[in-house]
Amino acid sequence: MQTELSNTLGVEHAIFGFTPFPAVAAAISRAGGFGVLGAVRYTAPDDLKRDLDWVEKHVDGKPYGLDVVMPAKKVEGVTEADVEAMIPEGHRQYVKDTLAQYGVPELAAGEASGWRITGWMEQVARSQLDVAFDYPVKLLANALGSPPADVIARAHDQGVLVAALAGSARHARKHAEAGIDIVVAQGYEAGGHTGEIASMVLTPEVVDAVDPLPVLAAGGIGSGQQVAAALALGAQGVWLGSLWLTTTEAEMHSRALTQKLLAAGSGDTVRSRALTGKPARQLRTEWTDAWDDPNGPGTLPMPLQGLLVAEAVSRIQKYEVEPLLGTPVGQIVGRMNSERSVQAVFDDLTRGFEKAVDRINRIAGRSEA
Repeated sequence: MQTELSNTLGVEHAIFGFTPFPAVAAAISRAGGFGVLGAVRYTAPDDLKRDLDWVEKHVDGKPYGLDVVMPAKKVEGVTEADVEAMIPEGHRQYVKDTLAQYGVPELAAGEASGWRITGWMEQVARSQLDVAFDYPVKLLANALGSPPADVIARAHDQGVLVAALAGSARHARKHAEAGIDIVVAQGYEAGGHTGEIASMVLTPEVVDAVDPLPVLAAGGIGSGQQVAAALALGAQGVWLGSLWLTTTEAEMHSRALTQKLLAAGSGDTVRSRALTGKPARQLRTEWTDAWDDPNGPGTLPMPLQGLLVAEAVSRIQKYEVEPLLGTPVGQIVGRMNSERSVQAVFDDLTRGFEKAVDRINRIAGRSEA
């Protein structure tokens, strides 16, 4: 599974694996792919430094990258407290009432509320980059479109390629105009923030729109056959995220959540604004249903919704309140029905890819005959 892009980055397989877990990112790179560590949950630079130290020690010299969530436009002078003050009291009460309905316990006195979606903020994202550029990262990916121009220039000055996610050909063209090196065409099927165009349609549209820039296909890819299909559509690799959630290296916070993922089918996800305020594909739960209920107050725009529900999500996860327990995940969850190592996933992907290529070669051979 080698392409011009994988050769440029020095990886054996054109499989780019996004993950919030350092152990998974390192394992992906060791297996011959390109591990990309998600940085949005790191609000303290020292925590990111600690995990990048660990990754650096465990990739066996293989390349890896970092994924940030950074707005293209600067938003200076806005603090988390400023944003918190914008949240209506009625929405806060709705959270309290919903948690009370399901008997979700409070956090212990003084206990931190866990991950808060603050990585979108200018000062937090830039502090992450200050740490990351001290490491030999080969790729900087941005989940909110093109990062600011000075960030792109800074990355290029250090020999780091820059990638950005796009949900349409129009978005992809804007990335190309901004100086992005790689476009990730993320289809409707993908986990997390997605657009409304399916991968089979989106990938070739983006390939044509930004040619000759390399494109990675994302969304609905979890087998070697699907990897082969993505390359046949013109992509130079695939961007996989959901598939790693049930690997043995994943540091999932809840055994109950892992079991829900293993039991879920491809129809058990929903695009909901419940988590961040933007449509994000995730497991459908009674929590997402509550926020999609027309009788409720409705979700707030990003980042207000993420800050509003941060403590609630931490409580749901800590106490494993099964009806409310969920996570961002793509429709490929229907294939994630067993726990395997990252290496075992790679072995399965390569076998499936070879079978698909052999099948096409046989068909092509018959056609030529």
